[in-house]
Amino acid sequence: MPEPAPFEPSGPTKYSIFGCGTNGYNLILELSKENERVMVVDKDESRVRHLRDQKCDAYQRDIASADMLVGLPLFEIAFVMTGDADANLAAVLTIKKRYPSVQIVARAIDPMNGQKLTEAGAEFVLSPQEVVARAAILQIKKQHSSRISQRLFSLLAGWEGTLGIITHKNPDPDAISSAMALAEIAKHANAKSLTPRIFYEGNIGHQENRTFVNLLDIKMEHLTPDALQKCNYLALVDCSGPGANNDVPPQTKINIIIDHHKDGKHAPTQGSFTDIRPGVGATASIMTQYLQELDVPVDKRVATALLYGIRTDTKEFKRNVTPQDLNYAGFLLPLTDADLLDKIMSPSMSQETLDVIGKAIHERKIQSGYLFANVGYVMNRDALPQAAEILITLEGVNTALVYGITDNAIVISARNRDIRLHIGNALSEAFGEMGDAGGHPNMAAATLPLHYFGKVENKAQLLEFVIEPILQKFKNLVGLENEGKKNGQ
Repeated sequence: MPEPAPFEPSGPTKYSIFGCGTNGYNLILELSKENERVMVVDKDESRVRHLRDQKCDAYQRDIASADMLVGLPLFEIAFVMTGDADANLAAVLTIKKRYPSVQIVARAIDPMNGQKLTEAGAEFVLSPQEVVARAAILQIKKQHSSRISQRLFSLLAGWEGTLGIITHKNPDPDAISSAMALAEIAKHANAKSLTPRIFYEGNIGHQENRTFVNLLDIKMEHLTPDALQKCNYLALVDCSGPGANNDVPPQTKINIIIDHHKDGKHAPTQGSFTDIRPGVGATASIMTQYLQELDVPVDKRVATALLYGIRTDTKEFKRNVTPQDLNYAGFLLPLTDADLLDKIMSPSMSQETLDVIGKAIHERKIQSGYLFANVGYVMNRDALPQAAEILITLEGVNTALVYGITDNAIVISARNRDIRLHIGNALSEAFGEMGDAGGHPNMAAATLPLHYFGKVENKAQLLEFVIEPILQKFKNLVGLENEGKKNGQ
């Protein structure tokens, strides 16, 4: 007969632990921190007596017995933790038979035992070896990220002079906010001897980006050869090396590179600080981690900028987002200025942007799910991605390329929802030799310099003349020409 309860149960308990070896006892210690009632069941009499002496609700039972639940209080969650595979399986079957709604975490001795436990009804099966391995990896990653942050801080603390922080061309909120964060870290590390300056090339044309810079009063300067020469140290944020979506000469010594894209073309120079993480959704996420690790105070301007940078680069957490991006956004959220963020995200649209979007819609041509739209000469190149974002939503369109021409380059913005195509790689392969091209699986861009053709006055006519052979490379790459032949065209 099962042993009667040693005292009158005070009511249902939340947690029950079946098998109180080392793993079970560690669970008791962790759960006790939550001030929840924990019941323990074990077949070892001396162990049960010891637990009762510690004021634990403990019962002596053989968990492999079919009647081991008789006389026990009700419980919501069960941990089955012995080192006996057969006993654990028997306990799971017994619990599920009597209490089907109870959630069970069961210890597996090997993969086959784990499969049996799952089939018996355990919601979560764990292997102590895997738990230890995951914990070890998690700890080493935390330690590694802390060391990276400390190395950056130490570098900045030891420098004297001017730190030039350079974003990519036509910077977006991710690049701008990352530059702001690096400037804040530099000020915190070395306010007396190091002066950070933020530089950019191209234009800040998108209405949200202009509003972003204006409302947050972000101090940015156009990068010139003279400004470059006056910097004692150089940092690149949101671009992976000199010449990668920037006009910094390829042989320029870069002291700091922080990015979430990896093109493989730019090897880090010896002694430089390089942190490139392709698995992260935004460079702003990396910068937020630095601020956390270094315990640098984050004011409302920087927090608002970084949160907006993460949101825009992950398209409101719907594109290339990782759990880390969400964690960093959660850290930033209470530090931001909500009213300011709302104003940034609700700017007025310029007349030119509206005209470009209208022209893209009117000039669109669709072939086998690929949409091409020529918007001609544009002053504000940031209108192109906005047009592409709209056109990709059309029924029957899987990939949209919107292209136009500025005073010095042909610019292409692409959006994609075909899971078989990595549009960033496609643009890089098709246009990489002609200029800067690349991006993500579902969004990408290309900038093809005009060089000597930049002197041509009628840019729209020039675009009409040269665009077909340029686009032909992309069409051949994705198989559009073969598609046309198959359809008898």
